[in-house]
Order: sequence, then structure tokens, then C-alpha cells
Amino acid sequence: MTAPPHPQNETMASPKTAPKKKEAETAPVAAARARPKRRAADEAYDAIETLLSTMQLQPGSQIVEAELAERTGLGRTPVREALMRMVSIGLIVQQPRRGLLVSTIDLADHLDVIQTRRVLEVLIAACSARRATAQQRQEIVRCAEMMVEAASRGDLNDYMQADRALDLVNHRASHNDSAVRAVIPPIVQCRRFWYAYQHEGEIVEGANAHLQLARGIATGDEAAATAGANRLMDYLEVFARKIIDN
Repeated sequence: MTAPPHPQNETMASPKTAPKKKEAETAPVAAARARPKRRAADEAYDAIETLLSTMQLQPGSQIVEAELAERTGLGRTPVREALMRMVSIGLIVQQPRRGLLVSTIDLADHLDVIQTRRVLEVLIAACSARRATAQQRQEIVRCAEMMVEAASRGDLNDYMQADRALDLVNHRASHNDSAVRAVIPPIVQCRRFWYAYQHEGEIVEGANAHLQLARGIATGDEAAATAGANRLMDYLEVFARKIIDN
């Protein structure tokens, strides 16, 4: 279940090894310079995707650029560019005389969405198992463990935050940009479906499926990683069928 920046581990240095104030202040700057600066349109896309996937923008509702610019704190130009990207992948629809609307959740189509996502998730899991760095493997497991902990508390917001964080590091670790671009729309659709029908869900099972996926990637075992991806898709399919059959 497309992803905000994941939290970083925080450790306290001992008095003997604590960095000097100047070094501590410049370290984040150096880290920021090491990463390419994100475009405003990408930031707008992520912000709007969050609004869509958490149902803050309801299916069928009209999109008003000025309102989104105000809600995201970004300019209308990057918001417009982000919306056009979403039109191209079906998250937003453009209709004559009605403008832009949030796409509806099609129950009949959702099983096809999951089947498509399954193929991509299995591919990404295998790539990550082969290509992830040691740090990324640790991060993937840590995010999955955060999901398990949030599920034990029944905290859906923390659960979904950790889910998005896991997706982010998993996608980066895979180094398969084509698969990542293709899987993001189905992920958002699955998240919207989850938020719409969360009363029928069992997040503990979902968290355990993510943990199996994460551990497979962390060990570099492609078979274990793809088995975890399939378990996660099985879980989503059972959830979807339960909604559809009712």
C-alpha cells in the first residue's frame, strides 16, 4: 500500500565523541548538498498524492488549483504540473465543463489494480534484494518493524506513515525507475481503497506481510523477498474481495 521522507535513526553521542557545535551544524548542510534538490512540482505531487490517498480529497470531488496551492504551501505552477501528471496516470480526470475531478474508486476494477501491482511489486522486491545497500536493508526492516508496532496499537496514521516510508526506501533500493514509476498509481489506488474501507481491514496481518517482505530484502534472498511481496498482495486481494462481496 505511493511516499513521505522516512524518519532517520537518532543516536546520542557520548561526551568524548560528541561533535563540536560547528561540525554538528554543518553536517546537515553537507548531507543536503549530497542529495539533488527536489523540484517544486515533485513536492506538490507528493503533497497532493497524500491528500488523495488519505481521502482528504474525496473521489469525485472537484479540484481547485488555488485551494491546493494554499493547502500545500506551493505555487500554482508546480501544483498545476503535478495535477497534469496525475491526469496522465488516471488519479485525476479532466472532464469538459467540469474541469478536474478526483477519480472515483471502481470496485470492479480494483482487483485488476492489485494484479497489476503484484507483478511490479515482485519485480521491485527482487531488484531490491539484489541491489540494496546495507543501510537501505536496515532501513527497510526498521520501517516494517514500525508498521508492526503501529498495528499493535491500532494507530492507522502511524501505520500508513511507516508504510510510505518503507515504499520510499524500497523503491530507491531497487534502482528500477521504470517499475517504480509504473507501481506508484496502483499503490495510491490501494491506499485510497484502504482508507475508504479501513473498518474492514486487519492491519496486523498487513504489517506482518510487510515485515516478511522487508526481511527477505534485508537478507538478499530474492525468493524470500518475492514471497513477501506475494503475501502482501494476497492480503490486499483478500481484503478487496471481502469489500466487493459485501
